[in-house]
Amino acid sequence: MNEQDQERIKQLLTETMQPITGQVGSELRRDLWPTMLKRLEASPAKVPWFDWALLAAVTALLVFFPGAIPVFLYHL
Repeated sequence: MNEQDQERIKQLLTETMQPITGQVGSELRRDLWPTMLKRLEASPAKVPWFDWALLAAVTALLVFFPGAIPVFLYHL
C-alpha cells in the first residue's frame, strides 16, 4: 500500500466516523448506576432448571465415577 492509498483510507475513515465528543447528545443526561442498582434489587437472580440438571448430572458422575474427579478439576 502506498502513501496515496493510506491518505485515501484516512480521509474515508474521518468522513464516515466523526468523533463522538462533538455530537449533540453524546453526554449522558443522568447517572445510570442508581437505576441499574434498583433493577438488580427488584428482580432476584433466578437459576434456570437446566443449571440444576447440569449440577445433578455432574454430581452423579462424580459419585458413580470418582476417578473422574481429577479430570473435572483439570477442566476447571
